[in-house]
Amino acid sequence: MKVLVIGSGGREHTLVWKLKQSKRVSKIFCVPGNGGINQIAKCVNIKVDNSRALADFAARNKIGLTVVGPEAPLAGGIVDEFQRRKLKIFGPDKKAAQLESSKVFSKEFMRKYHIPTAPFKVFTTAAEAIGFCRSVQFPAVIKADGLAAGKGAIIVKNFEQAQNVVEDIMLKRVFGDAGDRVLVESFLSGQEVSIMAIADGKTVVPFLSSQDHKQAFDGDRGPNTGGMGAYCPTNFATHEVMEQITDHILTPTIEGMAKEGSAYKGVLYAGLMLTPAGPKVLEFNCRFGDPETQVVLPLLKTDLVDLMMASVSHKLSSFGKLAWRNETAVCVTMASKGYPGRYSTGVKITGLNEIKDSNCYVFHAGTQQKENQWFTAGGRVLGVTGWDKDLKLALNRVYRTVNKIRFDGAMFRRDIGFRASKPVNK
Repeated sequence: MKVLVIGSGGREHTLVWKLKQSKRVSKIFCVPGNGGINQIAKCVNIKVDNSRALADFAARNKIGLTVVGPEAPLAGGIVDEFQRRKLKIFGPDKKAAQLESSKVFSKEFMRKYHIPTAPFKVFTTAAEAIGFCRSVQFPAVIKADGLAAGKGAIIVKNFEQAQNVVEDIMLKRVFGDAGDRVLVESFLSGQEVSIMAIADGKTVVPFLSSQDHKQAFDGDRGPNTGGMGAYCPTNFATHEVMEQITDHILTPTIEGMAKEGSAYKGVLYAGLMLTPAGPKVLEFNCRFGDPETQVVLPLLKTDLVDLMMASVSHKLSSFGKLAWRNETAVCVTMASKGYPGRYSTGVKITGLNEIKDSNCYVFHAGTQQKENQWFTAGGRVLGVTGWDKDLKLALNRVYRTVNKIRFDGAMFRRDIGFRASKPVNK
């Protein structure tokens, strides 16, 4: 079978790497891909928002399965275009993808179907939002309604911060049209956990839990990023907690989308807070997380192609339990100096040829290869991933590898997994 993966980041490199392990796969294309992906798949230069051109390519090349990595093509309706032409594609349609593309839609959906989440209010003008913030209890969370590359949710500690964030989003338009509406919601405390699950419109099967590290610097300080690292599994998403998440969040979401007239197929990503009152939804994403994918998929023993085809064909209910390696995986993101703000590209990378560890893999996010030399080509540059018997061993393995890779201004967190030792909320 020929497979097409759409996207260009570390998540897509991981998907290509994992899909390539399937005996069912004969060739993988990636649009547009990156320097690392180009080593293991055929990269094709088509714009990811050009659904017609992508469907034409899939039809012309007899692609058996298309896998969508980023959220923007899903929000733009790529699945609808492929389905109209009877081409197999893994992901939710445009209506279902609103769970990520509109935080207002998502929160109102959760309220309608009694899915636990933080209380919230929606505003269409900066003046109204700022006025409301005079009376809220801090800390609070302000969110841009639309897609903002994982950076559209900001925790504010006082009124002055809240006013500045609202003005940035709604008046200065730092997230563009994503800031047409904002949400102000209550701050939830507890352990944060990411749960990705695969769905076929009726059945939903959760993957192992993972924990992302959003802030740029050690100790969860600094601005929000697209993710500076992750580990999997977590010790606080116990069997009992996973049952609560499945019964009260994942299943009602899939059933609710069906009632709304849109069968949810693909990956449902739930960003959750494990509060003293139980798990609550911080956000939904309609695709694999990044960098969570880099730590979850290396532990998956079940054939990913079989799993995706079962999702596309509405056959997950007969699939059985997923098989996992009894290990822990860790990913450390190496980023360009200045990320998530302004940063330079074209910086020479050395040390990649020194990596010989079979339990480590370096996923490329923003790289470019010229002749035999690697250069940076993005904010998040590399996702160094390793796996071992436990978290401590996996961390040692990953940071040994990170220390072999060098580029000027390279920044990375040195405390990935630090919350794993903290007590679990009861």
